Amino acid sequence: MRISGPNANAPVGNAPATRRAAAGSFTLNEGETARASGSSASLRSVGGIDALMALQGLEDPTERRKQAVRRGRVALDALDELKVGLLGGMLSQATLSKLKSAAGLLKGSSGDDGLDAVLGEIELRVEVEIAKMAAR
Repeated sequence: MRISGPNANAPVGNAPATRRAAAGSFTLNEGETARASGSSASLRSVGGIDALMALQGLEDPTERRKQAVRRGRVALDALDELKVGLLGGMLSQATLSKLKSAAGLLKGSSGDDGLDAVLGEIELRVEVEIAKMAAR
């Protein structure tokens, strides 16, 4: 493949002395040195990132309580689905797996003794229903 310069008839030479800039083309002055880019701002400390990671690991007591209530509601919804399935005569294997996963979620502590007692009772009911379904 032949490369032609700005004038289609004149081939582009390889020697730097023979190169000339065409009108309207980009040129770089050889005498001008490139400006050093501004120094990028470095991280103040790696400890800041470690502290942020540690803070993300801490749980707020109210957040733990909200999550425990949410897990309890999921378990109660699974028990309601089981009840509807039993009354309707259409009990599915998916309902049993929902109950098993809900039972696994109820194992954690919320930090509130009263709520933990209620969640324990829900967990017991879920385990009883799972045992009854496994007997069939």
